[in-house]
Amino acid sequence: MVTQDLAGALDPMTAIALVGVLGVGAQFLAWRMQMPAIVLMLVAGIIAGPVTGFLDPARDIGPLVGPIISIAVAIILFEGGLTLDRAKLMDAAKGVRRLVFVGAPLGWLSSALALHYAAGLDWQTSAVFGGIMIVTGPTVIAPLLRQAKLSRRPAALLQWEAIVNDPIGALAAVLAFEVVMVRSTASSGWHATQELVLGIALAGAAGAAAGYGLATAFRRGWVPEYMKVPVLFATLLAVFAATDSVLHESGLLAVTVMGVVIANAGLPSYAEILRFKEHATVLLVSGVFILLAASLDFAMLGQLTWRAALFVGAVVLLARPLTVILSLIGTGLPWREKALIALTGPRGVVLVAVAGLFGERLAALGVADGALVAPLAFVLVTATVVLHGFTLKPLAQALGLAGGDAPGILLVGGSAWSTALAEALQKAKVEVLIADMNRGRLQAARHAGISTFYGDILSEAAEHNLELARFTRLVALTDNDAYNTLVTTDLAPEYGRDNVFQLARAKENQARYALPATLGGRVFAQGKSLEDLHALIRAGWEFRTTGLTSEYDFAQWQADRPDALLIVAIYPNGQLRFPREDSRLKGGDGVQLVHFSPPKLVKDPAA
Repeated sequence: MVTQDLAGALDPMTAIALVGVLGVGAQFLAWRMQMPAIVLMLVAGIIAGPVTGFLDPARDIGPLVGPIISIAVAIILFEGGLTLDRAKLMDAAKGVRRLVFVGAPLGWLSSALALHYAAGLDWQTSAVFGGIMIVTGPTVIAPLLRQAKLSRRPAALLQWEAIVNDPIGALAAVLAFEVVMVRSTASSGWHATQELVLGIALAGAAGAAAGYGLATAFRRGWVPEYMKVPVLFATLLAVFAATDSVLHESGLLAVTVMGVVIANAGLPSYAEILRFKEHATVLLVSGVFILLAASLDFAMLGQLTWRAALFVGAVVLLARPLTVILSLIGTGLPWREKALIALTGPRGVVLVAVAGLFGERLAALGVADGALVAPLAFVLVTATVVLHGFTLKPLAQALGLAGGDAPGILLVGGSAWSTALAEALQKAKVEVLIADMNRGRLQAARHAGISTFYGDILSEAAEHNLELARFTRLVALTDNDAYNTLVTTDLAPEYGRDNVFQLARAKENQARYALPATLGGRVFAQGKSLEDLHALIRAGWEFRTTGLTSEYDFAQWQADRPDALLIVAIYPNGQLRFPREDSRLKGGDGVQLVHFSPPKLVKDPAA
């Protein structure tokens, strides 16, 4: 049995396992409690680390902590680069260019001013730390966007800004530090400039070459399918280590460029690679946040004064809004989107990791304020993570840039039955959309005022033009069993396998036609086919919505309508439940049942 030794230290294996359990556990608990995951991860790390002393990464894991964090940040940035598909940028392209080419220098300047005048740091430290503060943290933005469900364009702007500016911020800090080092030593300024330019050029070229080489190898079949992800990881680590050895932190630029090149290469296996990388990133983000929070030294924070709070306020209320507003002048973006982006600037892992590194280097050069960089960075990250974690979603809803709390339903397949279902859901205040590749099948839905999409739901046009984050359930209702299975299988990772449904397939009970559990979605409408459902419509069946009360519960409704097909239960908080054939629902007052029923034969007091 693994225990702590007499000095209270955990062995490295136990410490690493604990980091994983705390990180993933915090994310799972946040999902269950509908809270920002980053906040719970910080709390878990602080309790396990400085509060209880149970976990001390430097003591328990040793000198590997720094390399682990560096590699994790590199993989996180690479995964972020994989999401930067030019086709997905759409109308946010101009805003992204402004936030990068105009916003980064403005952010550097405004952050340096905040550090000097609010935090009281000297100009040397302010210039170095201000460069690092350009970053807005993709490790934080991604979970926040997932929780807030922002509209497509502001979400794209925040995501691209965070990922692209992350290596730029690190390199800006490198540039400022080189200047400080030249002033503090007798080194040649020309030599320092040459080293910087060479490092950046090498990083960009190495990342582009590695991305292009991998894309070519994958496309031409030079790498077997089962080896693609291992080869990708090995190349990623090699590129990061090689470029970082030339110029510190240039490896971040290299792996980001590498990810962008692969994202835009049009690889058939790109979706599988991206999905695996997303899973890895969830683990890495969790682990890095736990490690950083557990490494916090309260004595280090004791060096700060009231000016630290003034500094955080200046960054959140002045530096960030002014940078964004000035950068986006003339882009044509609505003021609501500008306001949301201006008031959203969480900092994350890269800021803390890089700030700690340069703080130590500044202190070693004799810059007294260098010791304050790490504690200020942690305070800024903690404050912005907590602030934006709790305010982004309400702010987006207030500005009309979020899908809201009420989940929606995406129906794939236009028909008389699906149109009738959509009308019933819409009357019950559930957002619904019908997608079909046949324009004629959508005509009745459009006349009924139901949102529609003409085209293949799996196409890039659907991904670019539909805000799919508004919908939490998908139901495939076409008359093509194979297409229904394809849609639910392909989109199951996006919605969750428990949230995709399809009509029963013909002959699916026969062994010759049975499919493995990994394909298709859950059976919908209690195993009825589309032909069966249309036959019931012709027999007079129709959709109704029945409200349950404490006096008229689910059991009573079942007794009154034993033949009805229960489609969905809508709870007072807006949550939806698609019951299985043999399931019994709990809940009374406020629950609405949308069902497909035969003509009324008994009095239904709650209908």
